[in-house]
Amino acid sequence: MPDPSDRDLVLSARRGEAEAFGELVRRYQVAVFNACYRLLGNRHEAEDLAQEAFIRAYERLDRFDAERPFGPWIRRVAVNLGLNRLQSAGPPTLSLDDERDEPLSTPEEHPEAAREHAERTEALRAALLSLPPHYRAVVELRHFQELSYDEIAVALGLPVSDVKSHLFRARKLLAEKLRSHV
Repeated sequence: MPDPSDRDLVLSARRGEAEAFGELVRRYQVAVFNACYRLLGNRHEAEDLAQEAFIRAYERLDRFDAERPFGPWIRRVAVNLGLNRLQSAGPPTLSLDDERDEPLSTPEEHPEAAREHAERTEALRAALLSLPPHYRAVVELRHFQELSYDEIAVALGLPVSDVKSHLFRARKLLAEKLRSHV
């Protein structure tokens, strides 16, 4: 028997079947956490925000259009919550306790390549975190969540022209920051 679709799970969850919403959480928890982490830059805050996003989604499941994909919607919920938190909290910081991205190869196989990959990853993470929240959000939604300009505009409540402008400026700032790191 094939796995139920997201639509079927949403409809079941609306009828009070907790296991159905649990399956949606299982399917999307990594993507939601990653979106939160890239916005906040702190593992513990990202975990809290991801949990908050799923709670918010559950509370508003009756307003979700089950004919639309669930994945982009839950990620937009998380990004919007993250933006709200960033606007009220000030600039983010990197924690030394946060986990780092795993290198593509093990250090024993290619220690120099692994070190360079880790440095590039850290430089990109720091550059992303240094962006203003509204620029960080459009980068997250466009490049990590792969949303269209129109979808980003709806998610952030902006005109498409502003989304394009924010994305252009964010990319320019990222390039400058990464160039100065090299």
